[in-house]
Amino acid sequence: MPEFKAACWDLGHCDPKRCSGKRLLKLGLMRDLHVGQRYNGVVITPNGKKTLSPADAELLVQFGVAVVECSWARMQEIQWNKVGGKCERLLPYLVAANTVNYGKPWRLNCAEALAAAMWICGKPEWAREVMEPFAYGEAFIEINETLLNKYAECEDEEGIKKAQEEWMARLEKEYADSREDDKDMWTSGNVNRRIMPRSDEEDDDDDDDEDGDRDGDESDAASHEEDEIDGIYLGKKPEPTKSQPHTKRRNGIASKAFTGTNSADDKRKPETISRPQEEPLPKPNRGANPKSNPDPGPTPTLAGTTTMMAMMRSRGREQDDIADGDGERKYY
Repeated sequence: MPEFKAACWDLGHCDPKRCSGKRLLKLGLMRDLHVGQRYNGVVITPNGKKTLSPADAELLVQFGVAVVECSWARMQEIQWNKVGGKCERLLPYLVAANTVNYGKPWRLNCAEALAAAMWICGKPEWAREVMEPFAYGEAFIEINETLLNKYAECEDEEGIKKAQEEWMARLEKEYADSREDDKDMWTSGNVNRRIMPRSDEEDDDDDDDEDGDRDGDESDAASHEEDEIDGIYLGKKPEPTKSQPHTKRRNGIASKAFTGTNSADDKRKPETISRPQEEPLPKPNRGANPKSNPDPGPTPTLAGTTTMMAMMRSRGREQDDIADGDGERKYY
């Protein structure tokens, strides 16, 4: 069991995975209070009228400290008449380090509020024990340790308010100074493209370049005067260029048509294959004796095949109609 006494009203506004109050309840470092239950110790609540100071240390040690587990975005939904106690207090200026409101002043979660109240009332070891289960616990103490020590050195609420005002004035001054530095930076131009100082050697090179440019301009002017007749500029005469061998070859190839190519008329047309003529089948000789003619002869036509099949069907029917004396059919 911890040496300190801590409690909270859990209103169920926060995500259970991120809720610091639920983690402290699970670890046994804090007990749960139901809505409507009053608390006899120090109650840290945004609805308080006074600021917490070391003068409340005796009450905190004897009865403990309680917080309200709720969301800062749903403060209007809370029934404050059912949550609180006789000693409701506000926390002075502090900066949050939790993952939800990191870097925001006043936006402390349950664990940070408990640790801050214990530190201000002279119990920094209790505050470190509360923040130990959280990854941002050390960051919260590191960010606010200087200010927490200033608050702990005060005697009453007036001293807390004075220390808070001095700290706020210091922050405002630092902010104003940083803004002035930003203005000087922007008025001086782009710091990434500053003008580099020129050396003596670069000046001498520039002088030589200027002399060369001046001579070049004079020669251009002289040649320009030669090309003018009666004040009219005719342009420079084109210099004769010798044709290169590859140029002649390219011109010759371009002027000749490619050999081996056929025109549209010379293209061969696809050959057409005529449709084969159907030859009539020879008629069978029905008067001939098949035994005397071993040659079966040509293949019978479709009409002959059809007639033969009809004869076979009629013969099958005649055989089906033959019956014995008892009336039973016999199939051959």
